[in-house]
Amino acid sequence: MRVFVWFYEWNMFDARQKGVHTPGSHMWEREVSTDGNSAVIRAPDMTLAMKSVKDGVELKLDITNKTDHAWPEIAGIIPCFNPGAPKGQAARWPIAKLNPQFDNRNTWFVGNDGLAELKQREIHFSMKLRKQIDAASNNGKHPFSFKWPTSEDDAHAGLMIRESTDGQWVTGIAWDWFLSAQGHNPWQCMHLCFNVGPLKPGESKTIRGRIYLFRGAKEDCLRRYRSDFAERRQPE
Repeated sequence: MRVFVWFYEWNMFDARQKGVHTPGSHMWEREVSTDGNSAVIRAPDMTLAMKSVKDGVELKLDITNKTDHAWPEIAGIIPCFNPGAPKGQAARWPIAKLNPQFDNRNTWFVGNDGLAELKQREIHFSMKLRKQIDAASNNGKHPFSFKWPTSEDDAHAGLMIRESTDGQWVTGIAWDWFLSAQGHNPWQCMHLCFNVGPLKPGESKTIRGRIYLFRGAKEDCLRRYRSDFAERRQPE
C-alpha cells in the first residue's frame, strides 16, 4: 500500500506571502534515509521531518516567519495528500503506481455530529476559527470561493480519512492545529490545511501531524487520532 504527499500547494491568509490565497511550491531539497524509514524536506524557512511508524508516518514541521509581515492566527499552509489518482491521470504525477485501492472519493472529515462524508469540493473551516475567517471575507466570499465554496458544516478536528475501495484499508492525515478540510479538486486529493499563525517576523513554531495507513475502517482511524492527539489538538 502506498500514498503520496505533495508538499505543498497553497498558502492561506498571508502565510509566507501576502495574500488570501497564494501558490506554494514543491521544489525543495529532499533526503530519504538509507533504510527508508525517515525523510526530510527542507525549505529556507521550514523543515518537514517524517518518520515511519507501525500505522503510518509521524510528521513534524518546524517553520520560521522570515517575511516582514506578521502572520495572523488564520494563516495556513495546504499540503496535498493523495492516496490515489483517477484513471488516466497517474502518468501526470511525479511518481508512478499510485494506489488504485484509494482511487475513490470515500473521504471523511470530522463534522458537527462526528464523521461526515466529504461529498463535493466545499471547504469546511475549523469551527474554532470560523468567525475570524468570515471576518476576512468579502461578504462571505473569498478569492478561492469559486472553486472551494464555503460550507456551513464546520470541521471539528484536524483529520481527514479515506477508506479503500475494498473496505479493508484506511488512510488519513492529521495535524494538531488546523484551518480547514477540503479535497477532490479535481483529482482524489485530500487538503487538510494546518495553522502556521499567529507568527511575528522572526518567530518560529513547531506543528505536529500524522499520516495513517493500516488495515481497518474510518472509525478505527478516528479513535487513533483522538488517542494520538488528545493532549495537543484544537478543542472540538
